Amino acid sequence: MNSSELSAPLELYGRQAQFQQITHALAQDKDLLIAGVPGSGRRTLVRRAAAEVGAKIVEVDCIRATDGQRLVQLICEGISQAVKSQGAIAFLREWVTGEAAQFFVFKAESRVNLQLILSNSTTEEQLWQAYQLLLKLPQQLADAVGRQVVIILQSFPHIRFWDRNRRWEKLLRSEIKRQTEASYVLVATLAETSERVEESDISLETVKLTPLADDVVAAWASTVLHREGLTFDPRSRALERFLNAVQGHLGDASTLVRRLCNVRISNGLIGDRQIEQTIREVLTDLSTIFESLLVLLPASQAQLLESLALDPTNKPQSREYINKHHLSRGGSLQGAIAGLQHKGLIYGAELDYRIALPLFALWIRQRLS
Repeated sequence: MNSSELSAPLELYGRQAQFQQITHALAQDKDLLIAGVPGSGRRTLVRRAAAEVGAKIVEVDCIRATDGQRLVQLICEGISQAVKSQGAIAFLREWVTGEAAQFFVFKAESRVNLQLILSNSTTEEQLWQAYQLLLKLPQQLADAVGRQVVIILQSFPHIRFWDRNRRWEKLLRSEIKRQTEASYVLVATLAETSERVEESDISLETVKLTPLADDVVAAWASTVLHREGLTFDPRSRALERFLNAVQGHLGDASTLVRRLCNVRISNGLIGDRQIEQTIREVLTDLSTIFESLLVLLPASQAQLLESLALDPTNKPQSREYINKHHLSRGGSLQGAIAGLQHKGLIYGAELDYRIALPLFALWIRQRLS
């Protein structure tokens, strides 16, 4: 059983309103800001909604864009993966051989491949011209094939680390505003929804994905497990333990249920022992990823994250909490809070500064205990 087989039913259980909102917005060629933490189902919901309206999907992971050249290459990759029909391939070939021949090459043998032409003599101005041409392409492609194009930009604010004067961002935003047959979906964290001053001239409909309710997750997990001949033993605390471990997080719930589906019990009842063993196995499998994530954090953020894992609070800025966990005061603490929120690792005040990845929090507690 793969992740798509698990995640789709969970969205149908818990994200019906958001799915309908996204689908309706895309059907009207609107642009969207989808906000949530990693694993909350942001991209999966958009993909399903785009498929519902019959749109082509172009995905670009902006966190991999370390400069303008890399951003252009990633957009090329996204377009290459989206172009599949003969009509779209023919249009792209004509586009490259015509107006874009100076900047791009195109191949369509075993797979479609649009590439940026690079050489030692490539200048910043030439790269900028290539970017300008490429941003016009989604609208042109949609017009050519008579089909809407949806561009999903994952972690878009990440480009600000190198796009200091917002030149690349401003051009993209102008194209978002201008294009009518291409819908842009910016995938961001909840914290980034409050930083939209630069977006005020663009009509972006915002969809926020917060943790799912326990009863929704319980109903979904029970349905999936039932298909495998399994159920939570009502005489045990297995279901309660499962819900406490995932805390409404779609990705973590899917991870645990996927593992539980492989449990083989003669009576089909998942009890305390089975759920505890499954959680231990999953945390062991994820330990390398979690360790790397923790090590990459600045010291102030790592310390705050560990404090919140061991001792959850809705007032990390309080003097009592700061003294108890020996946290830095003032701007350093506020910077750590903001940094963790922007990474999608903790929620804001509206959700009591909870750690956003429950299994990560559980791993930290076990590691420090």
